[in-house]
Amino acid sequence: MSAPTTQRTTVSEREARQVAEAAREQDWRKPSFAKELFLGRFRLDLIHPHPLPDPESVRRGEEFLAKLRAFCETTIDSARIEREARIPDEVVAGLKELGALGMKIDPKYGGLGLTQLYYNKALALVGSASPAVGALLSAHQSIGVPQPLKIFGTQEQKDAFLPRCARTDISAFLLTEPDVGSDPARLATTAVPDGDDYVLDGVKLWTTNGVVADLLVVMARVPKSEGHKGGITAFVVEATAEGITVENRNAFMGLRGIENGVTRFHQVRVPAAGRIGPEGAGLKIALTTLNTGRLSLPAMCAGAGKWCLKIAREWAAEREQWGKPVALHEAVGSKISFIAATTFALEAVLDLSSQMADEDRNDIRIEAALAKLYGSEMAWLMADELVQIRGGRGYETAESLKARGERPVPAEQILRDLRINRIFEGSTEIMHLLIAREAVDAHLSVAGDLIDPDKSLSDKAKAGANAGVFYAKWLPKLVAGPGQLPSSYHEFKREADLSGHLRYVERHARKLARSTFYAMSRWQGRMETKQGFLGRIVDIGAELFAMSAACVRAERLRREGEHGREAYQLADAFCRQSRIRVEELFNRLWTNTDDLDRKVVKQVLGGAYEWLEEGVVDPSGDGPWIADATPGPSTRESERRPFGA
Repeated sequence: MSAPTTQRTTVSEREARQVAEAAREQDWRKPSFAKELFLGRFRLDLIHPHPLPDPESVRRGEEFLAKLRAFCETTIDSARIEREARIPDEVVAGLKELGALGMKIDPKYGGLGLTQLYYNKALALVGSASPAVGALLSAHQSIGVPQPLKIFGTQEQKDAFLPRCARTDISAFLLTEPDVGSDPARLATTAVPDGDDYVLDGVKLWTTNGVVADLLVVMARVPKSEGHKGGITAFVVEATAEGITVENRNAFMGLRGIENGVTRFHQVRVPAAGRIGPEGAGLKIALTTLNTGRLSLPAMCAGAGKWCLKIAREWAAEREQWGKPVALHEAVGSKISFIAATTFALEAVLDLSSQMADEDRNDIRIEAALAKLYGSEMAWLMADELVQIRGGRGYETAESLKARGERPVPAEQILRDLRINRIFEGSTEIMHLLIAREAVDAHLSVAGDLIDPDKSLSDKAKAGANAGVFYAKWLPKLVAGPGQLPSSYHEFKREADLSGHLRYVERHARKLARSTFYAMSRWQGRMETKQGFLGRIVDIGAELFAMSAACVRAERLRREGEHGREAYQLADAFCRQSRIRVEELFNRLWTNTDDLDRKVVKQVLGGAYEWLEEGVVDPSGDGPWIADATPGPSTRESERRPFGA
């Protein structure tokens, strides 16, 4: 029998939703292309002409990329990192010397001050050399200490910590707990006020960089008391503070070089000066940090797509079957076309979102989330197709290939390494819900009280009146638009005709909005439980966004005279492939097995199908499903291992 797990914090579904809702950035002070898209308004003017970086940022960015490329080619040994499951100290020392720890930190604090665009190009480059090194740099800068301090830190905190993060210190972000993932309302780690300090107690799980970090961003719950608002709060914590124990260095199917662990806090004293923002603002800080921080994952996914394309091209031209290269067989060629077109689109989505983040003209919270969702899903598919193209050699390890005299291509490794991106920084399922919530924000802001069971009749009546005014203006605009005019978007009619794809996006953005409205009218308060439907709505939006970005990027490259003809061809191929996926998703909005699936799940959980499990042996060992995270002193030796120590 499995050992019992620790006592869990019990929170109702409604309480959990209230915590998540309170943490949302609820105001829309700037326009959002993706938000408008979900509302049925195709605002091409927000992304076209494609925004461009200023020449000075390009000069500095390209200069750093040249140095980083030379370092990656001469110093990073991906095979060694995979074999030893560690990043060598000299690699980290070299990254520090290059200034790679401070790519996004302002030069006045010792950083490089790169734009989001070039930071992402750097991550794509270093991630192609070693995804583990890419994860190290990303976790440090995208969600670690630098980013939240940049947005929410006091001047004293910036002066104290940013110079360290820019050159010497590695940081980590600690939110997840053994029994708390995407449900922060049940966060169990506490930070109890005590004089001028807070005392931290609790256990954090999956602390990327946590094994080697010098500084930590820790999310903990401050109890409400006199003089203390309480709530989930963010702290900068010295990793060497007394009472911190790294109890385990975790190992995974991929990213074998990452330093990810379990960290226990026991009576750890943190000065009040280490608190980031006010009490209770921790989740809002985390979500705001991720608005642009999420772009680091699609950066490395785009880089992975480029590598998959290179290997697929070289191998499929070399390998012959039945008298001709396998690339010329349609079954293989279609896979290569998918990889090429999708890589073009992923880079288009990434560069567009990154440049919009740099210009700060638009609100990109949905765009960044879509980039993370779409990039992680499509990169995994591309890597899977590469393994299939390589056949048995794709399944064989690079070390084994090398041992028998062939080129050591780590195709199976990239498949394993990319798999975590569908879980990191918000799983695909959570991203669907997060984006769906933002996508229907306009509806809930005018009609939310209508479907809230706790609202009074007078509140519902007022909401009904407001909703009537909103929908009377909005719904008629979903009937017709530029997408029905053959001459629309004519400037995109070049070597290949992309204007038809943009008309398709405009028409189907309106169809998407109509579908969302119909679903809200049909299910009302039960809409939030229709996760299958909401996921498909978001996936359609992601495809429409990617199509838009691909077309805009192709036109930019044409105007710049850089591979314009080829870019149009790739954009055309991607849009045609994407349209097939969009049509299938629209069909599945209303023709699916969601209701039946719910019934089957209840039967599975009730044990009705246990007979189906007979005839196998379970190789799993004994132990609790979730480890005991009861606060208290650690009984283990710390596995903390700072680089160079």
